[in-house]
Amino acid sequence: MFRSHIRGRAGVAALATAIVLAIPAAASAAPAPSAGSVTAAVTARLLDQAADAADARLQSVRADDTRVTVTRRDGQAWAFGTAVIVAPHEEGAYPAGWVFVAHRERAGWRVAFDGEAGFAALAQDAPATVVSPTERQVFTTPSPMYAGGDYRTGMRLPYAVGQSWYFTGGPHGWAGSDTPWSSIDLAGGDQRVLAARGGTAYTMCRGWIRVIHDRGYATDYYHLWNSISVNGAGVGEGAYLGDTGTDVTCGGAASGRHVHFGLRQNNAYVPIAGHNLGKWVIMNGGATYQGYALHGSAQVNVGGALYNYGSLGLNQAIIDANGGGTVNRRTGPGTGYAVAGSVADGATVTVACSANGTSHSGRWGTTALWNKLTDGTWVSDAFMWTGSAGAINGWC
Repeated sequence: MFRSHIRGRAGVAALATAIVLAIPAAASAAPAPSAGSVTAAVTARLLDQAADAADARLQSVRADDTRVTVTRRDGQAWAFGTAVIVAPHEEGAYPAGWVFVAHRERAGWRVAFDGEAGFAALAQDAPATVVSPTERQVFTTPSPMYAGGDYRTGMRLPYAVGQSWYFTGGPHGWAGSDTPWSSIDLAGGDQRVLAARGGTAYTMCRGWIRVIHDRGYATDYYHLWNSISVNGAGVGEGAYLGDTGTDVTCGGAASGRHVHFGLRQNNAYVPIAGHNLGKWVIMNGGATYQGYALHGSAQVNVGGALYNYGSLGLNQAIIDANGGGTVNRRTGPGTGYAVAGSVADGATVTVACSANGTSHSGRWGTTALWNKLTDGTWVSDAFMWTGSAGAINGWC
C-alpha cells in the first residue's frame, strides 16, 4: 500500500503542490491552425511552448534551437513525429520534447502535442498509417493519476535483473531543480540501459529515448550512448535502449556516465517519490538529488547500490515489517484469527483478494485492510507495500 501521501503527514502539502505543477499549462486550450509547411507549423508551436516554459533558459530559444522530426505522413493531410526544444549546454538544463500529431485543414496545419487539449482527438481521427491502433489506444485512454491513491507502475529498474547499479542521484526535476521531482540518476553495472516496462518507443533525439507504457505511464532515458533509433516500435520489458553515457545532443550537461531516468504519466512529468521501480520504492530527500529507496525495511541512500529484483506484479506486494524481521500470517483478516506462520521483511507475496478486519499502523499509515495471499493466509495491509490505499485484486 501507499498511504503516507494520502493521510495526514507532512508530505501532503508538498505532493499536492507537485500534482498541480505536473499538469501542463498548454493542456487548457486546443491549438489554432498554422500556415506553411508542417515543419514550420510544429516549430511555431515549439516556440510558443518555449515562451511559456517555467525554465527561463528555454524562453529565449530560436527556431535553430528546435528539432522537428516528421516520421510518418499520409499524403498532404496528416503527419506524425517528435518535436524537441534543445536546452543550453550547461548544468541543470534539459531539453523538452513531445510527440505530435498534425492535420492539414483549410486554415493550415493543426498541431497538437501529447499533453495538450486536442491531441487525443487528432490521434483518434488520424489514419492508421500515421497513428497505429496500438498508439491510438495509448494516446486516447488516460489513466487515473497517482493522486487517486495508486502508485503501482509495473516497472522494474532500467537495467538487467540480478545486477546492482549505483543510485547516483535521488529525486529531482527533469531539468534538475524544477518541479515535480520526476527523475533519478543511475550508473554502473554493464552500462546497458533497458526498458523498465514494455511499451512503444520513440527517439526524441540522439541519446534520448521515450517509452510510452500502459496505465498512462511513460519513461524517459537521457544521456545514452549508442542509443537505438526507433519510431513507434513496440519494445518489451528489458529491451536494449542504449548504454549509459554523457550525450547532451539536445542540451544539458553530464560529467560522468549515467542514465537520467524520468517518470511521466498522462503526458506530463510526475513526482517519482512513492512510485516503485521493481521492488524498490523511491523516496524524496530534503533537497533535489537526495533521498533513498526502500525494499521492505531495507533502505539504500543516494550513493548506494540498488539490486534489481525484477518487476513487481500489479497484484503483488512487498512485506514491510517497519523495522522488524517478520510479519505474522493469520487464518483470517484480523488478530482474532490464529497465527499461521510468518513472512520475512522484504519478501514478495501475491494478493488473491482483500477484506476489512482489525486496524493496524505501519510505515505507510493506519488501515483496517487485510490481504489474503495465494497460500490462503492473511496479512495486514499495514505491513505491506502494494502501491495502493485500497484492494489491488478485488474483494474476498
